[in-house]
Amino acid sequence: MSTPVKYSPDAIEIELIRSLYDGMLPSRVMSLGFLICGALIIEQSGDMLIAGPYAIGVLASIARLLVASRDATIADNPAIALGEARRLERRYEASYTVFAAMLGFFAARALALPDPAIDKLAICLVIGYAAGVAAGTSFRPRIAIASLLLAVLPPVVTMLAAGTPLHIATALMTAAFLAGGIFSLRKRHARALDDIGRRLTFASLARSDGLTDLPNRLALREWFDRNVRAAKVRPIALHCLDLNGFKPVNDSFGHPAGDALLTAVARRISGTLREGDIAARLGGDEFVIVQPQIGNPDEAYMLAERVAASIARPFAVGSHDVRVSASIGYIVCDDLSRDLEQLISLADEALYTAKRSGRGICRYQDAAEVQAAA
Repeated sequence: MSTPVKYSPDAIEIELIRSLYDGMLPSRVMSLGFLICGALIIEQSGDMLIAGPYAIGVLASIARLLVASRDATIADNPAIALGEARRLERRYEASYTVFAAMLGFFAARALALPDPAIDKLAICLVIGYAAGVAAGTSFRPRIAIASLLLAVLPPVVTMLAAGTPLHIATALMTAAFLAGGIFSLRKRHARALDDIGRRLTFASLARSDGLTDLPNRLALREWFDRNVRAAKVRPIALHCLDLNGFKPVNDSFGHPAGDALLTAVARRISGTLREGDIAARLGGDEFVIVQPQIGNPDEAYMLAERVAASIARPFAVGSHDVRVSASIGYIVCDDLSRDLEQLISLADEALYTAKRSGRGICRYQDAAEVQAAA
């Protein structure tokens, strides 16, 4: 019996949109092939009716490559929102479908010309394009199917209109391949939904604390590198806290009560944070909070006070009301050369100073800061 997969539909859609930018080689090959083969067909036939779709197709192809090249970096942003991803997809789709339509008209006109060599080259372009669609856009079936229909149906109609047995047979076989390709696209898309959902779910589980659902140390590190170091955000405050009185709760009421208490503490910590802050559980009764881009050091102290006051309120654990308190050590840092582990270590020093002194909250200050304060 399979295990149900839990995942965010938005996250899956974003991943599917990103797939449009994964492999641009088929698009480049198709663009170059259309440019060269189209020019050869026009030169060979001298037919000016085919020049219009050719010119528009070349422009659409160039636009498609430029749009994809520019938007690939935006799509790769881990923090991209679904709305922005959909806007990127619409830009991609516009040039993609215009090119497909022009290729279809171009191939249809080429097949109407009396030169058999031109027929072969036109069919080759259509087949190559269909293969590229299957390779590059199959995870977005709306774009893929529309493009295939636009590129393939006009040549099919032209071949049917020719009326000869060979032309009709070719048209029917092409239509059959098109139908089979669309069916395969839908099946592949369905599998991709499940596969990406599982991957995102497992990635989320690896980065989430199983008890409290807070981010774990790995998720905190990734968030810090992305949102603080890479974004060059400063100053920041980092808080380390642990609970006073947690062990007696475990000893008196059992580990399930201790787990329930930790879960409730995590909810209260999360409730004190502003948008953009993050809280993580490192293990046991140890938690970390990061405040990026604070206005002044007093903001860090005020958050520590809010967290301590929130945790000091009684907790209902089963049929018992229990009380614990928090010791908090924090550091305010303007130095982006310090990594997460260094900041945790320094805030941890302040935490133990707070515990030893009984003050509850203590800020880490190095020798220079202490001297300046004096």
